[in-house]
Amino acid sequence: MHAAPVATGALLEGDPHALVVDVGLLGPRWDEWLSRWPERLPHLGVVVCTANSTAPQRIRGLRAGADDWVTKPCHAEELCARLQAIVRAHHRGASASVLRPLRAGGLELRPDIYDALSGERRAGLTRREFDIVALLACGGGGPVERDRLYKAIWGFEMARGDRSMDTFVRKIRHKLRGVSPEWRYIHTHRGTGYSFAAKRARGKQPQE
Repeated sequence: MHAAPVATGALLEGDPHALVVDVGLLGPRWDEWLSRWPERLPHLGVVVCTANSTAPQRIRGLRAGADDWVTKPCHAEELCARLQAIVRAHHRGASASVLRPLRAGGLELRPDIYDALSGERRAGLTRREFDIVALLACGGGGPVERDRLYKAIWGFEMARGDRSMDTFVRKIRHKLRGVSPEWRYIHTHRGTGYSFAAKRARGKQPQE
């Protein structure tokens, strides 16, 4: 495993497995900086290691793309253990997701590029967004509990009142609708979770 401590917005050389970031050095728009990494390096695990923070800041960071948040001062071995757990979780996510291209409605899920395509148009999913879609698609059309989905993606239990998964699902729906407007793919099961199934949008006919 390669972990790369970073204090600036410079791009990394090579293909690291994990990134340690002190958001205190990134300025007030640190969450925008964090959100760019999953798109640039889909395999990358991101751990924020910074000084005192508030719960809203930590939630903001996790929603932006961080896999974990550690408060300074912290033990070096604990930080390394968290990095290793994130790398393992990323590998488990890849193996739990679809292993071959999967077609549904007007969409093709492509695990080789961690994205969804409609013809030649790419939805522009991040790695985490793709893993959410893939795990739902592996549910056989049945609902996947929100808590179970959250733990599979983030690697830990969902805190009470955390709406991160709902935010991600809204973003995914928007991106899928942009490339395949004739279909609806992710469906909400109130009080339970979400399912994946291609259903024609009302008033829309698939283009042949």
